[in-house]
Amino acid sequence: MERGGGGGCNWELKCLGPEYPPLYPPAQVCLALLFLALLSRARVLAILHLVWFYRDRDTLRAGGRCSACVCSWAIWRHFRDYFPVSMVKTAELPPDRNYVVGAHPHGIMAFGTFINFCANVDGFFKKFPGIRASLAGQAILFYLPVSRDYFMANGLCSVSRWSLDYFLSKAQRGQAVVIIVGGAHESLYAIPGRHCLVLRNRKGFVRLALRHGASLVPMYSFGENDIFHFKFFDTNSWQHLCQLTFKKIMGFSPCIFWGRGLFSANSWGLLPLARPITTVVGHPIPVPQRLDPTKEEVDHYHTLYMEALEQLFEDHKESCGVPASTRLTFI
Repeated sequence: MERGGGGGCNWELKCLGPEYPPLYPPAQVCLALLFLALLSRARVLAILHLVWFYRDRDTLRAGGRCSACVCSWAIWRHFRDYFPVSMVKTAELPPDRNYVVGAHPHGIMAFGTFINFCANVDGFFKKFPGIRASLAGQAILFYLPVSRDYFMANGLCSVSRWSLDYFLSKAQRGQAVVIIVGGAHESLYAIPGRHCLVLRNRKGFVRLALRHGASLVPMYSFGENDIFHFKFFDTNSWQHLCQLTFKKIMGFSPCIFWGRGLFSANSWGLLPLARPITTVVGHPIPVPQRLDPTKEEVDHYHTLYMEALEQLFEDHKESCGVPASTRLTFI
């Protein structure tokens, strides 16, 4: 289902003002609700959902099931205004070609990228008409009952190769897949005021662009790392080793972070701080189609991408509140 500005369901939440933080239901909440349902009188509904989960397992391979109603919930506008989240357009993205958009940084929860690409709140879809963008999320999100349907309804697709190939192989041009390149590993470097990206050895997205002849687009969300306080462990410490080991086993990185409380900005809690997030979309990098790209070709366009991303950061950092002396670090 295509998305655009306006339309769909619009559930007004007038009791919430911009001074209150957004409520973002993670996968853990969905799993907890399902588990409680199985232990209650609602177990029949829970079992029916599990049956549906099994029978509907191939939907993700066909692009998922985006809901214009869910993407237009009024809470997303409140979500955007709370931080606030905004997007800066630096170049046109012609709808006669496809794109692989690299989103940086991951931060703790990638709020900026989520709002700009999964909600009809005047983000990417208004600034780039004719482009149908799909945000790719961790495959594990789509193997969890309840959360799978929630994330698909928000327009997310799996970051698995077969899912991305589906979108970029469509006959209609103007498709864009948005990949948070640093992934879960990058959340270990979500230090406020720092800009560290896990990118040097992340080349799969470049290989994907080459196989489909899709242009590469660098994108950076300034402020993404500033919405939570964060405990960083040195890369040589046993704590960091435990985090990496956990990520290899479970697919996500355990982080120690904290924000504000629900009713007071001065209290301790796990809700994000109200700090601006500005997402800057860079110029597209033309990429030729190579069904079987060589290592040299992948390295070449990966280098071009890193240079373009670094230049994008340098050009916009001061206007986004980042000190002129700050540099982008690639890991």
